[in-house]
Amino acid sequence: MYLNGLCFITDRKLSGLSPEDMTLKVLEAGAKWVQYREKERSKREIYEEAVMLRRLTKDYNAVFIINDYVDIAICVDADGVHLGEDDLPLKEARKIIGRNRIIGISTHNLEQAIDAGRDGADYIGFGPVFHTKTKNAGKPKGVKMLQEIKKQVKIPVVAIGGIGIENISSVLDNGADAVASASAILKGDIEENVKRFMEHLREK
Repeated sequence: MYLNGLCFITDRKLSGLSPEDMTLKVLEAGAKWVQYREKERSKREIYEEAVMLRRLTKDYNAVFIINDYVDIAICVDADGVHLGEDDLPLKEARKIIGRNRIIGISTHNLEQAIDAGRDGADYIGFGPVFHTKTKNAGKPKGVKMLQEIKKQVKIPVVAIGGIGIENISSVLDNGADAVASASAILKGDIEENVKRFMEHLREK
């Protein structure tokens, strides 16, 4: 599985750009992992946008992950799917999607992280590490819990939630294999934000 340290999550509300336009900017700046998250479009619209994003990510040799929808991930030949607590259970998703595609699982505590690792997830998203306004994800979990999870699980841990240039070092120093971000990339100069993230990641 390819994790180059930065997982970009699309969010049309934050930038005013279409997922295709924001993804192109991020890929041009060097990101290699795109997670398509869309909560307010119809399933047909999500499918149609996913087709475009799959084409774009292939052009840049980037990993493409679909949030929530196992069926859409298969239909557009995405590299995998990212599942939350309200989505299809991991074991059932694996039966459908097979062993050759990635499954990531959102986790918010140590128990969920251990369960995801035991049940065959390829990576976990853990957070929110810090306070975030992007989504209502509950109280910040902090880097100490991240550190504890890294001791207990053997699969990659992608830290998410309020992570920006100002605090990325503390997340990486406490064991995160990668960081996921939407707002810290999409607010302001997208290409410059990606490049700054990548510089910090290379230093680690």
